[in-house]
Amino acid sequence: MNAYSTAQRGYAANAAPTRTDRRGEYEVIAQVTRRLRSAAQDSSRNFGSFAEALHDNRRLWTNLAVDVAGNGNGLPETLRARVIYLAEFTAQHTSKILQRQASVMPLLEINMAVLRGLKGNGARQ
Repeated sequence: MNAYSTAQRGYAANAAPTRTDRRGEYEVIAQVTRRLRSAAQDSSRNFGSFAEALHDNRRLWTNLAVDVAGNGNGLPETLRARVIYLAEFTAQHTSKILQRQASVMPLLEINMAVLRGLKGNGARQ
């Protein structure tokens, strides 16, 4: 199982029971994803901006993991575990990207899968 399929399965399968401020979550993740995609396209000319966008994405996933780890979080245990796994994957993969040893695409795919799940649409857009 890879991180992308974990994100897709986790959010798509549990989209209906999640009754948090999904729209707010969607907007934050979409904004970070747009910025990351744009910075990645310009990374050869402006690596500093790309590194900043990667940091923001990693911080987003860290915050999501902290949120789901809390006792009051109402998400199903399996979804909480998947979010924590994706946060760990994101942190590790970001380090590889910053060392120019990996592509940003897996992080973008994960974020897009989560966005589709928050929208209630498991199909690719």
